[in-house]
Amino acid sequence: MYDLAALYEANSVEEAVALRLQHPEAQILAGGTDVFVQMREGKRAGKALISIYGIDALRGVKLEDDGAIRIGSLTSFSHITRDPIIQKYINVLGQAVDMVGGPQIRNAGTIGGNTCNGVTSADSASTLFAWDAVVELTGKDGIRRLPIEQFYRKAGVVDLKPDEIQTGILIPKAAYEGYFGHYIKYAMREAMDIATTGCSVNVKLSSDKKTIEDARIAYGVAGPVPMRARSAEALVKGQPISAGLVAAFG
Repeated sequence: MYDLAALYEANSVEEAVALRLQHPEAQILAGGTDVFVQMREGKRAGKALISIYGIDALRGVKLEDDGAIRIGSLTSFSHITRDPIIQKYINVLGQAVDMVGGPQIRNAGTIGGNTCNGVTSADSASTLFAWDAVVELTGKDGIRRLPIEQFYRKAGVVDLKPDEIQTGILIPKAAYEGYFGHYIKYAMREAMDIATTGCSVNVKLSSDKKTIEDARIAYGVAGPVPMRARSAEALVKGQPISAGLVAAFG
């Protein structure tokens, strides 16, 4: 049994925002893979919950008219991993979230919940930092969008107003077109473990494939929030690919 004060269910974004305004003390519930564990441990005992899990409009991946990749906040990790748009354009994100927990967690856990937790060890977080992701929030005043680096304020705290819910994550076309990347996770165990360190790297090569045109590097667990390694990025931008550069970069 869980010590709940109340459970409210929203079936639309408008209902969720209204419930947030009526019950500002309530905790948002998506997949519940973290919230229920915290409640069982007594960390959120007696809390009221607002479940947004029934908002089907917040599920799925699609290409926007401007070419941005839109990921609904209730999209599960397993959906992201197998989604054809993700596989075609930003496959490294699918690889990263496939390292979250076990199959049951990946089927229930959502990318919105993973990022709204504000934890630096989230496998999706450093990867989204490296993709220059934009977070979409919806509240009583409409839609607000901000870079994911601004969304993470400090350890466990994100820029989410009392009346808002996260409704999507967007990867701008300019942030993924021509890039390829890789995510590496270090953990005490080979599977079903929280990252000790996570690193996501995206690189764009010149047309002749001999020069690094751009690079974005992001780390998780290297600080209280995920962070970009901008000095390392600057080191390799515009440089011809060589064994010496790779050694200096690594």
